[in-house]
Amino acid sequence: MGLFVTCLANMMRPSVAFAAAKLLTAAGCRVEVPERQVCCGQPALNSGARGEARSIAKQVIEAFEDHQHVVGPSGSCMATLRHAYPTLFADDPVWGPRAQRLAARSWELTSFLTEVVGMTDVPAHLAATVTYHDSCSGLRELGVKRQPRELLRSVEGLRLAEIKDAEVCCGFGGAFCIKYPEISGKMADDKIGCIEASGAEVLLGGDLGCLLHLAGRLKRRGSPVRVYHVAEVLAGMADAPGIGDPGAA
Repeated sequence: MGLFVTCLANMMRPSVAFAAAKLLTAAGCRVEVPERQVCCGQPALNSGARGEARSIAKQVIEAFEDHQHVVGPSGSCMATLRHAYPTLFADDPVWGPRAQRLAARSWELTSFLTEVVGMTDVPAHLAATVTYHDSCSGLRELGVKRQPRELLRSVEGLRLAEIKDAEVCCGFGGAFCIKYPEISGKMADDKIGCIEASGAEVLLGGDLGCLLHLAGRLKRRGSPVRVYHVAEVLAGMADAPGIGDPGAA
C-alpha cells in the first residue's frame, strides 16, 4: 500500500507519518512512500482554484495509481482523494475513471486498520486520561468516529474521557482560520473549555490541522494538556514531546 504522508506531517510533525508506517507494517502491509506525491490539493480547491487543484490531483493520482491501497493519517486529505477527486474530473473521460479508481482505494488510517486489515488491538501503553476530538472532514465525510476509539481502548493504561461537543468544529477549517481569525479563536477556546472540563491530560485527534490549532491555543493559555496525533499513541510513540511542546517535531 502507498502511504500518503500529508503536507502537515511532512513539514510539521514527521513522527505522525512514521507512526502510521509502523502501524501499517505491524498489520502486515508492505508500505511504500512514493516520492512523487504532493499536497492533496485541498487548499487550492477550498480557495476556488479548481484548475490548480486538478493539476495537483493528477500528480497524486499518478504517484499512487499502482498501489492496492492508499492510506493517510488525515481525514481531510483522504476525504479530498475519496470525494473531491471524482468531482473534479467528473466530465473528463480520461482522468475521471482514474480518479474514481484511486478514490475507491483511499482510506483514512484508523478506518483502514479496523475495516480493511481487521486490527482490533495494539501493543501500546499510555498511563493517562485522554480525550478525542472528531475532526469535521473525518467525521462527516468519511464516518470516522468509532474506529480510533476501538483501537484506543486496547492501549494499556489509557482512560478515555469523552468531552462535550466532541463533534463540534475546533475552528481551524483550513483557510477559515486565516480569513476569520476571531471566530476561529473563539471556537478553539470553546473546544478547549470542554477539554479542560473533562479532566483529560492528553488530547488526541486524527487531523494535524486541528491538533496544531488546538495545541497552539492550549500553550498560550498555559494549559498542561499534551497533544498527540492518535497514530502516535497507537504506535507507542507518546513518550516523545507532544505537538507544540519544546523539542517537538
